[in-house]
Amino acid sequence: MDTRQGQGRADGGPRTRVCVVGASGKLGRYMVQHALDRDYEVVGVCREKSVGKLAEFADRITVVAGPTDDREVIGRAVAGCDAVLTVLVPWGVHGYSSGTAQAVLDLAPEGARLVFSCGWHITRDGRDVYSRGFRASVRVVSVLARLVRAIDIDDQVEACRRIFDSDARWTVVRGSDLEEGEGEGLPVWSRHVGDPVLASNITRRTDFALFMVEAVTDDALVHEAPAIVGCRTPSALAHARPPRPHGSQETR
Repeated sequence: MDTRQGQGRADGGPRTRVCVVGASGKLGRYMVQHALDRDYEVVGVCREKSVGKLAEFADRITVVAGPTDDREVIGRAVAGCDAVLTVLVPWGVHGYSSGTAQAVLDLAPEGARLVFSCGWHITRDGRDVYSRGFRASVRVVSVLARLVRAIDIDDQVEACRRIFDSDARWTVVRGSDLEEGEGEGLPVWSRHVGDPVLASNITRRTDFALFMVEAVTDDALVHEAPAIVGCRTPSALAHARPPRPHGSQETR
């Protein structure tokens, strides 16, 4: 099912067209709002039963309903898009994350910015340093979730492996623990978990979404897997470098 609305711009100029895959979730809805705040044309993908969660945007976005790992659904949704923002949710044990990622990689227009979300547990080069407690919590969640066939963290790892191997213009944003609340600003990022700047391990969910949308126009993030933390957290304030001209902050 497609729910389509007119998307003309008052001055007749071209608008950036972005697709949010997983638009009905908490992170997805924040991304939709941040994209609309930038006057982007927005296409949202979500499961049929979740379309109602996008009711507040009904007259401002296009909704393509269906499973996000359905190639036909993704193909329709990403057509003509300048960027695709994808929430990599490891639902079930049937390759949902990897199927979603592969569909986006294969079907997004050539040259489109592809921005994916995941957690700190994903590592690109094996140089991330995790605490014993963090590793233990990931193992427990993974085992328990697979026992009840709820989520498959290993499939999210596989999804990111495929992304990292791709020549597309991708960014994988790795989020810390999340909390609700008013936005504090663009999160601070580092290439590796274990950097002292990330020690607070908390980010406002709306700011995570802000970082995802900001990545659309930040070419410095192409082929990067930034691990992020809230810009007002104690560790960010103690260790972050001054903001770069584009707005995000990076530590090496």
